Amino acid sequence: MSLKVIGAGFGRTGTLSLKLALEELGLGPCYHMFEVNAHPEHDALWLALAKGESSDWRPMLHGFASTVDWPTTYIWKELAAANPQGKIILTLRDPDAWYASAAATIFTRMLEIESMRASPDAVDPARRRHIEMINTLIVENTFGGSLDKDNAIAVFNAHNEEVRRLVPQKRLLVYESGEGWQPLCTFLDVPVPATPYPKVNTTEDFASHFPGKR
Repeated sequence: MSLKVIGAGFGRTGTLSLKLALEELGLGPCYHMFEVNAHPEHDALWLALAKGESSDWRPMLHGFASTVDWPTTYIWKELAAANPQGKIILTLRDPDAWYASAAATIFTRMLEIESMRASPDAVDPARRRHIEMINTLIVENTFGGSLDKDNAIAVFNAHNEEVRRLVPQKRLLVYESGEGWQPLCTFLDVPVPATPYPKVNTTEDFASHFPGKR
């Protein structure tokens, strides 16, 4: 199945809401980090890709019509090249607000790598593979090993600028979830649903799934 939509935005820019929106619009299933959680065998495949031991993303995305969030954002250029008819959506938010949200949620989980290395036998093997995958692909390869605010925001801004620079305007939607259905549906040439645009996975929602990981 060819990808119809490729999400190029970093996590914590409304990617889960966009996943649900795309699926409601008939452009799913949509691959998101949640799919990695549902398919733990994908961790080893993404880790091999992050380490340069493989370049084949097809086994993970078989049967999916769209992608958002990491880990697929890491290879958005490859996905765009392999699916020339696919449209690109760059989800955005204010950089400081993005960092505050990421630091309070996903970054805290990425930093579990240090405790895992200190006590490797205390971590379930499947959990260890997942932590290693997100650390290698996101922390090391995307952020150069530092999740400090200045560095993270600089990487965030540079990434967004690169997407805008490389993608032809007619193929790209720069989108904030607060804009609702209209710009998204206009870009994708689909009817606007009668239901409200999804709003999920706020910082509070994330914390409720992972108590103690604020």
